[in-house]
Amino acid sequence: MTLKLLRKRNSHAGDGMTEKVIETYGADETLELGKCVGRNVKAGQIICLIGDLGVGKTVFTQGFAKGLGIEEPICSPTFTIVQEYHEGRLPLYHFDVYRVGDVSEMDEIGYEEYFYSDGVSLVEWGNMFPELFPKEAVYITIAKCLDKGFDYRKITIVGDIDVE
Repeated sequence: MTLKLLRKRNSHAGDGMTEKVIETYGADETLELGKCVGRNVKAGQIICLIGDLGVGKTVFTQGFAKGLGIEEPICSPTFTIVQEYHEGRLPLYHFDVYRVGDVSEMDEIGYEEYFYSDGVSLVEWGNMFPELFPKEAVYITIAKCLDKGFDYRKITIVGDIDVE
C-alpha cells in the first residue's frame, strides 16, 4: 500500500517546521501511516497525537509501534496513563492523558523522565497540556470528514519527521 501525501509545506507558524497532510480511507491505511512514522522516529522525539474520541489514535499508535518493531498488543493506557514497551528498536512510552486533571498529575508520574530519555514518547490527547512539550515536538492531528466517507481521515503532521 502506498500512502499519498496530499500536501507538504512549511508550517504557517514560522518555526521552520514542515506540515504534511495525508488522507487515509480505512483503518489499514491509518495503521500503515503509523508504521511509516514509527520507522522514521528518532530517539528522544515526542509525538503529540490529537483527535476526537474514536478517530483512530489507537490504530495509528498500533502501526507506530509496529514501525518501531514492537509486536506485543498495543491498547490505549486510558486508566494507567503511561504504558512502556521495550522490545523495539527504541523504547516506546505511550501516554493517554485524557483523564489527567492537571499538570501536577503529569509531574507525579514523572513525565520528564520519559520525555527526555533515549526512547520515544507518544502522547494521546497531547493538546490538553501544550505547556509540557518542547518546541521540537511533533504534532499529529487526525480528523474525520463524514462527507468523504465513514472511514476517511485527514491526518496533519507538523514537525520534523519523515513519512515516506
